[in-house]
Amino acid sequence: MQTQMQAVTYAGPGKFRLETRPVPRLLDGRDALVRVTLASICASDLHIKHGGVPRAVPGVVVGHEMVGVVEQVGAQVTAVRPGDRVAVNVETFCGSCFFCRRGSVNNCTDPQGGWALGCRIDGGQAEYVRVPFADNGLTPIPAGVTDEAALFVGDILSTGYWGAGLGEIRPGDTVLVLGAGPTGLCCMLCARLFSPAHIVAADVLPERLALAGRLGCADRTVLMGHDDAAAALGALTEGRGADVVIEAAGGRGTFEAAWRLARPGANVCVVALYDKPQTLPLPEMYGKNLTFKTGGVDANACGELLRLIERGALDTTALITHRFPLSRAMEAYDLFEARRDGVVKIALAP
Repeated sequence: MQTQMQAVTYAGPGKFRLETRPVPRLLDGRDALVRVTLASICASDLHIKHGGVPRAVPGVVVGHEMVGVVEQVGAQVTAVRPGDRVAVNVETFCGSCFFCRRGSVNNCTDPQGGWALGCRIDGGQAEYVRVPFADNGLTPIPAGVTDEAALFVGDILSTGYWGAGLGEIRPGDTVLVLGAGPTGLCCMLCARLFSPAHIVAADVLPERLALAGRLGCADRTVLMGHDDAAAALGALTEGRGADVVIEAAGGRGTFEAAWRLARPGANVCVVALYDKPQTLPLPEMYGKNLTFKTGGVDANACGELLRLIERGALDTTALITHRFPLSRAMEAYDLFEARRDGVVKIALAP
C-alpha cells in the first residue's frame, strides 16, 4: 500500500491547503483504516476555515462526510472487515459511556468522542482516513446503494433525520424549515417520513426554493424578506402558525423568525450552527409555551438511513451538483464558498 497521500488541511484561520501527508496507521485495536472513495465539502468546513470552531486543531486534515472501503481493521473490530464498503459517521463514539448508552453520541466523553473527524483528529478529505471506534462509526453500505447515494448518510442526512425526530412531527402537522441549503433539504426529506400535511421551505435564495420544489421536499415555499411568511403559514393553519419549526439556516434573524412563526405550544428545533450568540427574549415569548430543542446531531441511525435509501424512501443524490477530483479541492472550495454556478453539494473523488 502507498505511504503518502493527498489531503486537505486546516492551516490556521482563513487557510486551507492541499498537502502531501503520510497515510494514517492504526493506533488502537478498535481503529479501522478506510480508503476514501468519495468525500464532500460541508458548510461546517467553512466554519473551521474562518475560525468559527475554536476546538478545530490547526494542521488537521479536514472533512467529516465520506464513504469508502475498509483497508485494515484493529484486532478488536468485529462489525466490519477489509473490503467492506462503508459510510463513515461524522461522530466517533465509544458506545459505553453515560451519554453513548443513552443515544447521545455527540456527547461521548472519550477524548476522541463526538465530532472529532476533520476537526480534532484527521478527517476524510484525503485518500485514507483512520476511524476510531470503527464498530460504531462505520456502517456497511448495501450492495444496491451507490457511493453517491450513501455519501451524506453520516452527516447531513443524519442531521436531517435527527432534526425531524426532534420535532416530534405528527401526521397532519405543518412543518416550517428555515433554510433550503443541503441540511435544510435533508430535514425536509426526512420530515416527509412522518406524514405531515404540509412542509414549508423558507430561504432568502429563490434558486434554493426552486430546488426544494423540484425535489419534492416542500409543497410550499416562502422567499424570506419578500413574501409574508406569517400570512403564508396562517393560510395553511387557520392562523395558528407552524406546528413544528426546524431552523437549519443559522443566518441573521433566522432564530427570531423560528420562534415568531411557530404556533403556541410548537416545537422549535435548532439544527443550525451559529457563529454569533442568539437572543432569547423570554418576555416576548411568554405565553407561547414553546419547546426549544437544539444541539449537535446524534448520528446514531446510519443503518436505518441506509435501509431507507435501499428501499427508495430517501434519495439525496440530486444534492450533488458538482464533482471534482481531490487534486482540485481548492478550486472546489472556491466555488462552494462563493456559491457559484448553482452549487449545492460537491463530491470529491481521491
